[in-house]
Amino acid sequence: MLYAYVTRNGRITRLEKGADLEQAIWIDLIQPGDAEIDSLRAIGVPVPSLADMEEIEISNRLYREDGLDYMTAVLPGERADGERSAMPVSFILSAQRLVTVRHHSPRPFLTFPDRGERSTLGCGSPDRLFVGLLEEIIARLADILEGSGRVLDDTMSGIFEPRASSVGSDRLQAALQKVGHEAELLARVRLGLLTIERILAFYTAIIDERPEAEKLRPVVRSQFRDVQALEVHADFLSSRVSLTVDTTLGMINLQQNNTVRVLSVVAALFLPPTLIASIYGMNFTNMPELNQPWGYPMAIGLMVGTAVGIWLLLRWKNWL
Repeated sequence: MLYAYVTRNGRITRLEKGADLEQAIWIDLIQPGDAEIDSLRAIGVPVPSLADMEEIEISNRLYREDGLDYMTAVLPGERADGERSAMPVSFILSAQRLVTVRHHSPRPFLTFPDRGERSTLGCGSPDRLFVGLLEEIIARLADILEGSGRVLDDTMSGIFEPRASSVGSDRLQAALQKVGHEAELLARVRLGLLTIERILAFYTAIIDERPEAEKLRPVVRSQFRDVQALEVHADFLSSRVSLTVDTTLGMINLQQNNTVRVLSVVAALFLPPTLIASIYGMNFTNMPELNQPWGYPMAIGLMVGTAVGIWLLLRWKNWL
């Protein structure tokens, strides 16, 4: 799938299907097929394959070739099958246009065409488009971090509430699943921030070659600081995830201990009566109590008395 955009009156406008790509300032490729790849090659833009984009070496993700700057980030988004994952997105920047290649749908690529003119530098050139798109991506990653923080707040308040000891195991299990989901989401955001930081470092190294370097540099520097601040925030949330998991597991252990304690008390209460019943259930010939009329009431009394005695001992020790 291919979307081509131009800028008119300071706004991003999509070109009609089949329009001349030479006039496009931004071309967005989603899971490109052979036809789309050939159309980009016709205007001098080789498109990297998904295997090339997934290479983790910096030399394969950040490089210059034939006057084109290739920069690849790993961003969270939704795949075609509806699953959410982190996948690579390549930015191919030239003096004429920006080309983005992706195989999933990060939300900034859906929202940026409608509000690109509201970015710091607008969208009047490929470099401004690129910087504005990065700004949208960073803002989206910040939103995800804020959402994760709220989820962790709600989960922690549910665990630490005064009646937390009565929280059911199903609810604690659901809390663990929710925290696990947020941990995975934080990992994707952290990876996205790391790759965006590398892109900004690469772009900063070549920014002096851009005709609008004086305007671009302070914005890129500001984005670099934003990414570093978000990385610190992501690390803080990761530590909160660890605390939440440890707390939830601790509550589960407390519930299990309470269950084991009840079973242990029941076993202790019935242990002496069971011993007495076992003694008088032996089939020896010479057991005088068996022939006495008071033998049966005596055995019952011993069973009840020892059970009550054990119960009083446990209460005295504050084990009940």
